[in-house]
Amino acid sequence: MTRIVLCYPVEPHHIAQIQAAAPQAEVIDAGQERVDAELPTADIFVGHAKVPVDWKRVVDAGRLKWIQSSAAGLDHCLVPEVIASDIVVSSAAGLFAPQVAEQTMALLYGCLRRLPVFWEAARRREFIRRPTDDLRGKTVGIVGLGGNGRKIAAALASMDVRMVATDYFPVDKPDCVDQLWPADRLGELMSVSDIVILALPLNASTRGLIDASMLAKMPPGGYLINVARGQVVVEADLVAALQSGHLAGAGLDVTEIEPLPTESPLWDMPQVIITPHVGAQSARRVDDTTDLVCENMHRYLRGENLWNQVDKGIGFAHPSKVWKPEKK
Repeated sequence: MTRIVLCYPVEPHHIAQIQAAAPQAEVIDAGQERVDAELPTADIFVGHAKVPVDWKRVVDAGRLKWIQSSAAGLDHCLVPEVIASDIVVSSAAGLFAPQVAEQTMALLYGCLRRLPVFWEAARRREFIRRPTDDLRGKTVGIVGLGGNGRKIAAALASMDVRMVATDYFPVDKPDCVDQLWPADRLGELMSVSDIVILALPLNASTRGLIDASMLAKMPPGGYLINVARGQVVVEADLVAALQSGHLAGAGLDVTEIEPLPTESPLWDMPQVIITPHVGAQSARRVDDTTDLVCENMHRYLRGENLWNQVDKGIGFAHPSKVWKPEKK
């Protein structure tokens, strides 16, 4: 019997929905507590293990055939053993793009309108005008124009900004984006962007990509917004750019180490807004994830191509394979 192991915050009706999609399978809700123990005997894994998993042991067991991640990022499971195996991997890319775009705009506007400064003033009951900055007229660079990046661009489309973007697959440029360049033109994007928004995946080629040399290319007084993964930024270099005044601010939903250590200088910087990796949070997150799981389950059992099936060598799917769910 096919064994499907789940590790995301499902409720009984989600389990029933998956069971209905695969009526001949055994569905196991392992949770974070039992996922490592259950995975070697799984045929299909659905979820995101946030605890250590012995992936070598799983691969060596020779049973697992498909990983359907409940997250867009795959750094939790795309380890060398999985990459080298025949295990098919698919992601939740684009599924939470509306929420990530909302988080991006919240961080961006908070930085520009100096909300941390006004929050602190409010605690002191000070009603004093202080300088703010404008979005209008700025150049915004989006690094990674996948599902999240495109939704962010759409959210910015009416704001009288110039947008440039880089992507591994520089295809199907949205009308609202002025220039779409290949990933190797990142340096050029940094040099022309007053605001840089990171929406790229974490893999071997992007880890530490935004370092001192890249940040130095930005115009003085720029802003960095990271809704990707913390480890794409060399955090010590970001701190230095903020302390020197080269960057005017940063909005960080992710950090190099999570939780962000209490001793990090970022906590005490009034020009920095930190949120605890909540960009993809949504009241509908588990429902939407389960809809994707079931759609892909039907496809898998029929031997069809999966939505969001990734090229394991680069860690993400081609844009033509990204699932675009119907609006609800």
